[in-house]
Amino acid sequence: MKQVNQFKDKKVLVLGLAKSGLAAAKLLKKLGAVVIVNDGKPLEENEAAKELKAEGIDVVCGSHPVELLDKGIELVVKNPGIQYANPIVSKAVLDGIPVITEVELAGFISEAPFIGITGTNGKTTTTTLINEMLKEDGKGTVLAGNIGEVASEVVQQAKPDDHVVIELSSFQLMGVQDFRPHIAIITNIYDAHLDYHSSREEYVGSKMKITQNQTEDDFLIINADQESLYSMAGSSHAQVIPFSAKQVVENGAYLDEGTVYFQEEAIMKAADIVLPGSHNLENILAAIAAVKLTGVSNEAIQSVLTSFTGVRHRTQFVREWNGRKFYNDSKATNTLATKSALTAFNSPIVLLAGGLDRGNGFDDLIPYLDAVKAVVAFGETANKWKDAAEKAGIDVFEKAEYMTDAVQMAVDLSESGDVVLLSPACASWDQYKTFEERGDIFIDCVNTL
Repeated sequence: MKQVNQFKDKKVLVLGLAKSGLAAAKLLKKLGAVVIVNDGKPLEENEAAKELKAEGIDVVCGSHPVELLDKGIELVVKNPGIQYANPIVSKAVLDGIPVITEVELAGFISEAPFIGITGTNGKTTTTTLINEMLKEDGKGTVLAGNIGEVASEVVQQAKPDDHVVIELSSFQLMGVQDFRPHIAIITNIYDAHLDYHSSREEYVGSKMKITQNQTEDDFLIINADQESLYSMAGSSHAQVIPFSAKQVVENGAYLDEGTVYFQEEAIMKAADIVLPGSHNLENILAAIAAVKLTGVSNEAIQSVLTSFTGVRHRTQFVREWNGRKFYNDSKATNTLATKSALTAFNSPIVLLAGGLDRGNGFDDLIPYLDAVKAVVAFGETANKWKDAAEKAGIDVFEKAEYMTDAVQMAVDLSESGDVVLLSPACASWDQYKTFEERGDIFIDCVNTL
């Protein structure tokens, strides 16, 4: 860990705890800052706050009093989930007090270079692939961010010849000031999180912050198949490395006549890749570009791509049973993600879908339901799914109360050669605490068949 002095004796407010706030507060104290922690959860229910208080850190819990800024605060480190409309955050911005997230702290102290991955979809798969390929080649790697441990915590042990592979959300990137990844990846950009960001322009701008501090010694890997996104690469000072699943691109990663290439070097046959779906091919190309820039061998890439079957809850292959293949895509909490999953298979599909009703219907999925032979729906949106199935000409529809019922119904409606796909297109909160819980229950049901 680099020894830095810019935080010594500086008054810093850590706003919001959870894992990132806890790690940030501890690190700032270690760096000599005068730390105040503020969290909305009452102290008696707040184990993280109790832990920090026991270490001598000033803790204010139960509300977010704006008056905390009157204590000479020089920097705010906020939890990524706290919106900029929060009174403390908005007043800090108005008063000219810098507001960052803990990722920025990680950038200051890390001795290892960063490979940063952002985008609307595909971040987790791309991040996981890069990490696996680096490990397979024997290179040091530290997994951080949304997919791994808190960045400002794990980079303290990172060595100069390691790579910090970090998944970055728009929430984290919006607070970037000096953070600079050596390799940055933008997988794609679609409309998302507009309940957090004030506009699409703000959302896109936060994603582009991943490259704002890069120099000509760095690399920006970007999706050439999204013309509007690719055009933004011109604002970056980094070397631009395109990837494309649809066209040959100069100086990048691409698919041509069934073979995956990087900068005109054949890497492997696409048919040997076990991870299904055209959307995953884009993630794979982005990952290949990143690891080839670090010197990873083709053999290591091939080894990972001929064995990697998917990230848990993201078009994850669970098992084959009586000729049926079961896939867990519980992370598909919107229609865009379910579209990607539906286009990943050529076999007949029995689709398990439904969940929290956010007021939207599923008509935009109808063109993608051609391969679906039956729908088993659950949760608040079950009737909306019935309507979509009827419009799509799907004659077989069942309504399930619990996941155990849904899986058994899918088994009864399917036959050898079919795919049974959980891809809900809805959040899980009407029945489950998280999409992970929903997916885990699906896996358990499948594994007990």
